[in-house]
Amino acid sequence: MKFQFFLTGILIALAGCNSAPVSQNSPPPQPSAPSQTATPTPVPVASAVPPATATETVSEAGIGLAKLGMTVGELKKQLGANYKFEVKSSFMVDFDALAVSKAGKVQFYILYPAGPVPADSQRIQVLMTDSPAFRTAEGVGAETPIKEAEAVYGKATLSYNTANESREYVNFAKKPSRKIAFRTGIKGRGFAGIYPEKKAEYSETTKYQDGALISSVEVR
Repeated sequence: MKFQFFLTGILIALAGCNSAPVSQNSPPPQPSAPSQTATPTPVPVASAVPPATATETVSEAGIGLAKLGMTVGELKKQLGANYKFEVKSSFMVDFDALAVSKAGKVQFYILYPAGPVPADSQRIQVLMTDSPAFRTAEGVGAETPIKEAEAVYGKATLSYNTANESREYVNFAKKPSRKIAFRTGIKGRGFAGIYPEKKAEYSETTKYQDGALISSVEVR
């Protein structure tokens, strides 16, 4: 019996010795090389930020709670005592304005032809804001870079007309409304657009300087 157990142990040992040995010269496994056809992830244009609330939304109807067609008195009642109305004479050529402010910060302006201050019964025809808090539903407003707005609304065309006091505006291929106008600007460098050297009464371009942005939004 002891001899049988001894023989069984020898057979098992021999079976183990017959297993395929691992070569000591085999190279270690290498990591797979990266694909040569992989394309880099594109860097997206910064996303426009939608308005925080409906009271900060710019639309063809107006700016926030201020709506085209309502009277100045109706707006005062709508806004309440926390808002102040201040006359700004010679706000721009041919126009004066009522600056509507809250906590000392101007929210928007009611524009009217230079002259007598509008009575509470006068209807609002033009509104303007240079506050970045007020934006369109797509997130475009004052201080939005033109490049960013172009990503939202399509190709930008900048223009100015000397007959319109050379006020520069930008128009987009898919702008939200004909009633909304975007004025342009660039800090300390005049026009945001890059125009031909030849002077004309009306000029337009699709080229603009680095840092070009929307300076204000008008609804009219």
